[in-house]
Amino acid sequence: MSERLQPGDVAPAFTLPDADGTEVSLSDHKGRKVIVYFYPAALTPGCTKQACDFTDNLDVLAGAGYEVIGISPDKPEKLAKFRDKESLKVTLLADPDKQVLESYGAFGEKKLYGKTVVGVIRSTVIVDEEGKVERALYNVKATGHVAKIIKDLGI
Repeated sequence: MSERLQPGDVAPAFTLPDADGTEVSLSDHKGRKVIVYFYPAALTPGCTKQACDFTDNLDVLAGAGYEVIGISPDKPEKLAKFRDKESLKVTLLADPDKQVLESYGAFGEKKLYGKTVVGVIRSTVIVDEEGKVERALYNVKATGHVAKIIKDLGI
């Protein structure tokens, strides 16, 4: 069972392929704030809503100095299909081995329709310019989550 991150923790380093197979590392963003969000599966209704919300608010977030990265266990090919079908502008990364999901506490037991299952826990981790966790939000809702982040960050 993966440990949940706390504010002040060093964000676990990662290098994962994006939708085009290009390697992207958290360290590429050093000196900038990054919103890293974890979602169960591309091309599903909730995850589409969440990714579109981030895309629709990307200018607002970027204007406040935040970059957005979405991570799921999907393969790059599926992420490319998702990005193209929904005209997504956020960086989508593939973590089929779920190692990054686990290191961020975004994979483990969760309730789904009243049953306990093991899977991706919809989560958002905000990483500051120094690579430390500013906020770690777990079991977030797909709908309305981006608006809540914007409000909580005072953007």
